[in-house]
Amino acid sequence: MAVRAAVLPAIGSPLEITRIELPEPGPGQVRVRLAAAGVCHSDLSLSNGTMRVPVPAVLGHEGAGTVLAVGEGVTHVAPGDAVVLNWAPSCGECHSCALGEVWLCANALNGIAGVHARTTDGTELHPGLNVAAFAEETVVASSCVLPLPDGVPLTDAALLGCAVLTGYGAVHHSAKVQPGETVAVFGVGGVGLAVLQAARIAGAARIVAVDVTPQKEELARRAGATDYLLASGNTPREIRALTGGQGVDVSVECVGRAASIRAAWDSTRRGGRTTVVGIGGKDQQVTFNALEIFHWGRTLTGCVYGNSDPAKDLPVLAAHVRAGRLDLGALVTERIALDGIPAAFETMLAGKGGRALVVF
Repeated sequence: MAVRAAVLPAIGSPLEITRIELPEPGPGQVRVRLAAAGVCHSDLSLSNGTMRVPVPAVLGHEGAGTVLAVGEGVTHVAPGDAVVLNWAPSCGECHSCALGEVWLCANALNGIAGVHARTTDGTELHPGLNVAAFAEETVVASSCVLPLPDGVPLTDAALLGCAVLTGYGAVHHSAKVQPGETVAVFGVGGVGLAVLQAARIAGAARIVAVDVTPQKEELARRAGATDYLLASGNTPREIRALTGGQGVDVSVECVGRAASIRAAWDSTRRGGRTTVVGIGGKDQQVTFNALEIFHWGRTLTGCVYGNSDPAKDLPVLAAHVRAGRLDLGALVTERIALDGIPAAFETMLAGKGGRALVVF
């Protein structure tokens, strides 16, 4: 049966909304009808070549839906179950998995080289980041679906698949924010809004949001920001002024640009922690001199997928949702149809809005 999907025909080409032919699920596979899919900056990075994937491909990696059918050997989900898509399933066997660092699994993206579906004229399509969520339906490996815990709205649950796991994990797993600490968040998109909520949940005393547009201040404050600054060359100085001249305990960078990474580092106190979540290109070179590294005693840490283990973290996040501590809907600034994804890409490029959510 043919379904509508957003296909990337070639790197740098516009997305095409077209019909694709999905196979029935084979052994170890699951067919899912999507309820919603978030439009993530990583999808934009895939389309413009910042991150490389085989093409043509069906993009989309942040999604939730309902199981339609399962292949032989699949026992942890059944038709009718609500599920969240996991775009980076760990193999459990590589060196990183053996160390417990499942977010760095060497084999997590092996599935992107396979044939996921075909266009109606027979052209083979790859799954952009394993799960091909920009489609009405998808067929994925069983390791790519996680049962959705009770009490989480299915449409909003799509955000758990990337933005929330990444933002929550950056705060709780990577930076390990403690009650009473101060936090600065650079970039108030979908992930940045999740970071702000996570910092509030962690008990941060002061949470400073930084972005290039004044229109995001209300969003940031609703998510937990106590202060809002427009990004400028003065931002580190302004943040130190808000923190008794010291700088924040933790900075989380959600943009992926050299200037904002450097500003996040400069905004952190001596001995503080800077966590980089944003995905930048190879042209974004950040420089430090040897003396400042010694003098400031700071740590600078990369953060992949929030350093999360989705199978373990999803129930924790669901508990926060049920308790009212985590508001998934507050991350969404636009609910769109499948053909609205190209415009959502343009909105991201312009630095506007939070998360656009494709609702099927």
